[in-house]
Amino acid sequence: MRTAARILIADDQHDVLHALTLLLGDEGFDVVPARSPAEVVERIQAADFDAAILDMNYTRDTTSGQEGLDLMEQLRRTDPTLPVIVMTAWSSVPGAVEAMRRGARDYVEKPWNDERLVAAVRTQVDLRRAVGRGDRLEEATARLRRSDTPAFIGESLAMRAIRQTIERVAPSDAAVLITGEHGTGKDVVAAWLHLSSDRHRKPLVTVNAGGLAEGVAESELFGHVKGAFTDARTDRLGCFELADDGTLFLDEIANMPMRIQAKLLRSLQTGEVQRVGSSRAHFVNVRVLSATNADLDAEIAAGRFREDLLYRLNTVVVRIPPLRDRIEDVAPLARHFLEHYASRYRKPLAAFDEDALRAMAAHRWPGNVRELAHAVERAVLLAPPAAACVRARDLALQPAAGGPAAADLSLEEAERLFIEKALARHGGDVRAAAIQLGLSRSALYRRLQHYGIAG
Repeated sequence: MRTAARILIADDQHDVLHALTLLLGDEGFDVVPARSPAEVVERIQAADFDAAILDMNYTRDTTSGQEGLDLMEQLRRTDPTLPVIVMTAWSSVPGAVEAMRRGARDYVEKPWNDERLVAAVRTQVDLRRAVGRGDRLEEATARLRRSDTPAFIGESLAMRAIRQTIERVAPSDAAVLITGEHGTGKDVVAAWLHLSSDRHRKPLVTVNAGGLAEGVAESELFGHVKGAFTDARTDRLGCFELADDGTLFLDEIANMPMRIQAKLLRSLQTGEVQRVGSSRAHFVNVRVLSATNADLDAEIAAGRFREDLLYRLNTVVVRIPPLRDRIEDVAPLARHFLEHYASRYRKPLAAFDEDALRAMAAHRWPGNVRELAHAVERAVLLAPPAAACVRARDLALQPAAGGPAAADLSLEEAERLFIEKALARHGGDVRAAAIQLGLSRSALYRRLQHYGIAG
């Protein structure tokens, strides 16, 4: 009996197929590639699949997504229960939304996030198998919500209080402002608020508000109509409409341009959005969460943030303390990351030795939880192949007061680390990793052989 889930992936680009095959293969899936709609139909008719990942366009210079929509119709006629995940560039997100209206279970934007993609595939495979056992879809979805939820780990008093706040506030539609330093996990709190709410079956749309250039911010948030400006060749949904009936998470809200703050305030007051170039307003039912690492009172005093907008965003404020102020959370977080990265890189690491635990407890963690995750990932990569425990030198932490590195890496250790990181970043694609490292492919292969790295 076949136990590995069989996944069909379809894209006309060889590099995309290669990267997805490596990524999903490493996660234990049986991957079958296809490069055209005709080949997809042929594969589906010849074998059973647990899920399919489909690109929306297969003909060069075609961006309408119609090929993907037509292919979905064919798949529904062949296997109506097959979970389909569509892949699209951000500029084609409206096409992905239309695909979901026609039966797609999820969509992933290119370039994809590895963890997000793998989680989406696992969810659909588990749902299909649960329903195949006779479970109701709603019950299976509710049960699997926990497996999709990002890790919320912490037993300090501060984190227990935050967990209680989430439990009390999540069922409401109250606006929540999440504050804290970079890397403290503001996005994790936002995800938990959404997944613990009645909106959890609807989209959670995340926007880096601080990364929106003023010239495109209005279109990104509110959408535009065809002809609204030079490059507006088609109508486009904005993030508010994409999040309709769901949750909109505005990260780095303090850096949003003032002109866009004014339009955002109007939408929050009226519940309506107006696309650029349109005279019509659309009502949307969106819960807004926001986050910042800035002092908004200081930003208001400096004239860079609207006070009336703050009062629309901060019905409830969740303040996440820095990791240095809840050091008791370091060890459980580190163990969580160790389990994740040891599985990802196929290392037999199961624990930290005492020196490693002491080094982590003494570190100040200026980059907070994000820095801890990166340190554990680095340690997993640097640890000897047969090691069972992570050592302090594998973590390569700076001492609490700054100064020289805690671990004096040799040139070979540093080179091996860079190679493994480059391969992981490119899904095992040796050619792409060689380009990043500034090496020829043959030179990289020699180093892979020297260090015993599979490539």
